Amino acid sequence: MSKVDQPLPFDVLPWDSPKVCVVGDVMVDAYMMGCVSRVSPEAPVPVVDVTRREIRAGGAGNVVKNLHALGADVTLVSVVGRDASGAELTTLLEQVCTPHLVVDPSRPTTVKTRVISGGQHVVRVDEESTMDVSSAVGQDVLNTFKAVLQGKDCPDVVILEDYDKGLLTEDTVAGLLSACQASGVPVAVDPKLKRFQFYKGVALFKPNLKELNEGLGLTESAHPQQTEAMTEAVERLKADLGCDRVMVTLGEHGTWIHAPHEDIVHQHIPAVPREVMDVSGAGDTVISVAALLLASGCDANAIARVSNLAGGWVCERVGVVPISKADLQAELPRVQASISDPR
Repeated sequence: MSKVDQPLPFDVLPWDSPKVCVVGDVMVDAYMMGCVSRVSPEAPVPVVDVTRREIRAGGAGNVVKNLHALGADVTLVSVVGRDASGAELTTLLEQVCTPHLVVDPSRPTTVKTRVISGGQHVVRVDEESTMDVSSAVGQDVLNTFKAVLQGKDCPDVVILEDYDKGLLTEDTVAGLLSACQASGVPVAVDPKLKRFQFYKGVALFKPNLKELNEGLGLTESAHPQQTEAMTEAVERLKADLGCDRVMVTLGEHGTWIHAPHEDIVHQHIPAVPREVMDVSGAGDTVISVAALLLASGCDANAIARVSNLAGGWVCERVGVVPISKADLQAELPRVQASISDPR
């Protein structure tokens, strides 16, 4: 029996209230819900009569919400603008974490507004800047993070959550990783393309399949059904970054995990069968669960299988729905079932 085919080394999720620090791009997810009853006389576009509005913490804020629901004590380091949206976002975040938000008056708080009619998206409007933050703001972020590391609530794990909005510059990432190395705190990364090669030597690097292919600039895309191509791509990524573990999320095809120092070598873990309703937020759930297992000292097999399970649970729900610790605990028997009957 290979190591990846063995049962999980626990029957109960192995954490109580771990301390997690998330550093990354936060944003407001705004929703305008209503109905379409006519076409505008000014242009051939629908007129939405708005009946309800909502705002939620998005981006790295969704990772924070997942961690909170899973029982973690969460600290967040990020940047917002000096505007009403930044103030609203701060209030939302204070409900689920301890936010340390650097205010940058030169840029707006990122707001993504979705106009929805009858459950269908009509249009999305983005208000944001994707320019890199200034060196001064980057230094403020780094100083804020170092204060968290040196405080009484030093995290058990750090998550770098990159949405390509300009917070995680090359210099800032280097400073964050250096500080974590000095403090002995493991780092899990959920990357985006601009800074794909910046995350050197981290404990866990988690791209999705699209990010793997585009981040490596592959002319012929790797696919989980092409074992040789996937193996070559993951080997190249691990060599480039020198990370301990590479975990590639594959959507309906599950997860690919490679952690040779743990004798987990290019293992493809199929997705647990699900009735997929909405994939929104699944990646945020995966990195949240993976980081908590990493902080708990679990091996790559457990990290990949349980975070794969959690991501699938989210896909059975409509909208961005964080998974709770109780819900994930109830799902654990499905991991053993998938090992016994891998179909």
